[in-house]
Amino acid sequence: MYSQTKIAIPIFQEKYEDVIEVANDCIDKGADILEFRIDALKKPEIGEIKNTIEEINFPMIATNRINSEGGAFRGSEDERFNILYECCDLVEYVDIELQSDDEYIHKIHDSGVKTIVSYHDFKKTPDLNEIMYIVEKEHEMGDIAKVAFMPQNLEDTLTILAVLSHCNNTIAISMGDLGSYTRVMASKFESPITFAAGTDVTAPGQIDIETMKALLNMDLNIMEE
Repeated sequence: MYSQTKIAIPIFQEKYEDVIEVANDCIDKGADILEFRIDALKKPEIGEIKNTIEEINFPMIATNRINSEGGAFRGSEDERFNILYECCDLVEYVDIELQSDDEYIHKIHDSGVKTIVSYHDFKKTPDLNEIMYIVEKEHEMGDIAKVAFMPQNLEDTLTILAVLSHCNNTIAISMGDLGSYTRVMASKFESPITFAAGTDVTAPGQIDIETMKALLNMDLNIMEE
């Protein structure tokens, strides 16, 4: 018996050759999907980005994270969107933030790529009703909803588990050390994707890929006994 939750590893590198090197390392370590953090690139050029994706040739999420949600993209919003749009036919998923212009989200979704509509707050965790409202809006716009919040206490992490228990096709993460266990528990609720760290840690509380795989396998083995 194997977990249906796929493990994604983010790649956050400034140079294309380093993206490829880290990608190959993550694949060797057992990633199911790679998240290409395009916003980390020092010189994001669409031709080079496409060549890099094609050379890696592995299931991938294209993410060009906005500054206000922990990203590093330096260009305009139009440039940020256009890069993502150009990647649609080369990747399995495109991650675009809920706060992006609705037109941008619709264009990416209409391209046929699976769309992850995301929302991040690195300071706090809203109450359950507010998170459920966010998730509902994300599902209206795309295929998979993603929310990630910083907990202030253990109760906040339980709120995230409540979201997972109520919502299909949803990635819900409680960040930081306090919430790191929610990344493992995601498989219990058939969350489509959870995130682990390879070379690059892109969010507080990410667990390294080796530990994540061990925890998921241990949990499944216990269930079978």
